[in-house]
Amino acid sequence: MDDLKAVLATVQGYFDALYDGSVEGFRAVFHPEAQLFTSEAGNTAALGMDAYMERVANRASPASRNDPRYDEVVSATIASPTTAHVRVRDALLPNRFVDELLLVKFAVGWKIVCKSWAFDNGKPAA
Repeated sequence: MDDLKAVLATVQGYFDALYDGSVEGFRAVFHPEAQLFTSEAGNTAALGMDAYMERVANRASPASRNDPRYDEVVSATIASPTTAHVRVRDALLPNRFVDELLLVKFAVGWKIVCKSWAFDNGKPAA
């Protein structure tokens, strides 16, 4: 599998985990030491994986509410043989987000090492 396809497969795993609220799914696509950041509505957050997984485990998933999916890859760049950047749009209704995902290629494959998110004022793909 070429690198772009492998990166996009990792991102699809991210979308699936987000929609399903799957801690196991997130752990499959994130590096165990990944960091996550936001500064939305004056609420700054810097989270490690354990703190993020606690949030995931304690919220209703979009799938459990039968919400429509909003998964969109806005851009994907393979910056080097071992690094990639992917901008995505997704939702945990009623909020929609733009996420910046940084990925690194390890011996086990591509893993998300950093995520930042912001509210999306645009429209997700239909």
